Amino acid sequence: MAAMLEPRTRPTAASPAELLARLAAGIQAAAVVEPGKLRLILAALVARGHLLLEDVPGLGKTLVAKALAKSLAADFKRIQCTPDLLPSDITGSSVFDQRRQEFQFVPGPLFAHVVLVDEINRATPRTQSSLLEAMAEGQVTSDGVTRPLGQPFFVIATQNPVETSGTFPLPEAQLDRFLFSLSLGYPGEAAEVLILEREEHANPLDAVQPALTLADVLHLQQAALAVAVARPLKEYLVRLVSATRAHPDVILGVSPRGGVALQRAAQALALLAGRDFVTPDDVKIVAPAVMGHRVLTRSRGLAAAQAVVQSILATVRVPV
Repeated sequence: MAAMLEPRTRPTAASPAELLARLAAGIQAAAVVEPGKLRLILAALVARGHLLLEDVPGLGKTLVAKALAKSLAADFKRIQCTPDLLPSDITGSSVFDQRRQEFQFVPGPLFAHVVLVDEINRATPRTQSSLLEAMAEGQVTSDGVTRPLGQPFFVIATQNPVETSGTFPLPEAQLDRFLFSLSLGYPGEAAEVLILEREEHANPLDAVQPALTLADVLHLQQAALAVAVARPLKEYLVRLVSATRAHPDVILGVSPRGGVALQRAAQALALLAGRDFVTPDDVKIVAPAVMGHRVLTRSRGLAAAQAVVQSILATVRVPV
């Protein structure tokens, strides 16, 4: 199954900025997303990261995921998390084939390019942990056999920050596997009118056409790794993550892995801007979404953590 998901076409002969602009237009053909949030969503894909959307129902999280998958002509799967969901329901399991008299592995929904994990905090910790290996290493181990997932592999998980009954908070190890934590938020009046116009006579997803090939995505991911990060900027990144560990309101600061995530996110954002080098502004833009869910504050909550990150960005010296 994983081999079937591998891209077989060559990357399109276009610049990374042109490819990303084409992908953004494909998503916007169906989903109304604030441009700054859309840039971060694309940056998560390009940086080989995963995305956690914390929003109330009905704000278009599923629509964004489906529009992204259609824009890539990618295999899309949706997992609706419930307390009775088992790890094998996600990863797949071996089923005995009566005709062949042997066990055959039946892949689960993780074997896709874009996977929407809806209401992830309604799954039990045991089921949540079944995602760790896939998100961190791009593989699934079942019945003692490790199977690689197709590439690219992008997880978009959602959770409702309001409803807490029947939910299981994500542990820090699970949160750390997400590159960004974002809230799409309510649209403005003009954007909401546009949503009504698109939904009036048809499904807006019908307007989405493949804009990129999967090979294009892999090309963009390689190009992001080639974006240069100067030594003073690396030192700036370290000062930022170190400041989270020394902040008086913080119980748990950002780990070195979080620092690597911050650098990868800044590289991806620079690529979106058509540059081959990272600037301090790239770091400042991605820092709240990268570090907010990795910081555990005394008052708890994502809003409090992001407020701490903003205060650190305002005080830590920026390289010239």
